[in-house]
Amino acid sequence: MAGTVRDGPSRRTTVPKRVSIVVFRECDPSIIYGVFDTLWAAGRFFKIRPGKPFFEPSSAAARNGPLAGEPLFEPRIVAAEHGPLELITGVSIIPQDSIDEIEQTDIVFVPNPVVLTPEDLHALDRRIIDWVAKMHEKGALICSACGGSLVLAAAGLLSGRETTTHWSHVPVFRQEFPDVLLHEDRILVQSGDGHNIISCGGASSWQDLALLLIARYGSGEEAIRISRFFLYQWHRDGQLPYASMAVNVVHGDAVVLKCQTWLAENYDRADVVTEVARVSGLPKRTFDRRFRAATGYSPLAYVQALRIEEAKQMLETGSDPVDVIGREVGYEDASSFSRLFRRQTGISPGDYRRRFRIPDYARSSSQDARPGSRVLKRSEAG
Repeated sequence: MAGTVRDGPSRRTTVPKRVSIVVFRECDPSIIYGVFDTLWAAGRFFKIRPGKPFFEPSSAAARNGPLAGEPLFEPRIVAAEHGPLELITGVSIIPQDSIDEIEQTDIVFVPNPVVLTPEDLHALDRRIIDWVAKMHEKGALICSACGGSLVLAAAGLLSGRETTTHWSHVPVFRQEFPDVLLHEDRILVQSGDGHNIISCGGASSWQDLALLLIARYGSGEEAIRISRFFLYQWHRDGQLPYASMAVNVVHGDAVVLKCQTWLAENYDRADVVTEVARVSGLPKRTFDRRFRAATGYSPLAYVQALRIEEAKQMLETGSDPVDVIGREVGYEDASSFSRLFRRQTGISPGDYRRRFRIPDYARSSSQDARPGSRVLKRSEAG
């Protein structure tokens, strides 16, 4: 719970937890402001009833948590130095504090620097990275969202520990930090002594982390109430349903690239793994080794992932039955297709369609977007 002090014989007040939201130039503003607004609201907003004031206290909140109307957190936007900071999207942000001014804080929240290559990672401001490590040494709870876990790893906080990140950052993460146990399928991972390091996965999963902090320092009721107010929901199925196949086409192996291009047009063939080995012109073992080295996949795993990506697009945009889609991408056995789909995405094809199918009101008038239209094969790898 947040720290409390007594004010008079009966009144209890809270000491808000100080939250330092650190900002790199490489960040985009969405998570920064989302986390700030959510944590600022915790403990302040109350149940809305017709004809009643907006800030009407909740009696249950007063009984089970800090007094109604008292904030749980004091969020502050922190950068390496003062002055307007232009972010990667072109939006400017005004930091409230510089890292040199903060000797101690309760919580450090590292949002989402856009890091797509090792060069992007090495270009991050080292002053902030070192400051995050310093705050960890002083006992702060360290949190990251999206690509923020790369910052934690760069600060030396994740060596030999578990974490997660946005699925698009996985290739860089595995290359740069092979000693970190990365769970790219999970939304939240708590590690460190006393779970003092918490990472969440991609995009809107910061909402799960913000609600976790509210439950930890406030109450479960407060977390539920904030989730209702902002229309947040827990991502209980993890990141797999949202992930897309990350295809490596910049590996420099011309033979493998030719095979990837061929697979993009022929993934639905019955004996596709044998055929693509023939297309390569290499001995089978040599082809398998070079393909895995270049793409990170075995040929079979690559074909399976490619087929499921195509099936996902068909489920999102069309209305064909699941068994028909399975046959379209190369699986005659509907049950085998469904099992593989669930293994790759974490949910069934039917659940995927219900979650991700484009609503009728958002459909364009083009033929490709109409229900039942066939999704064309990709004309290029990935």
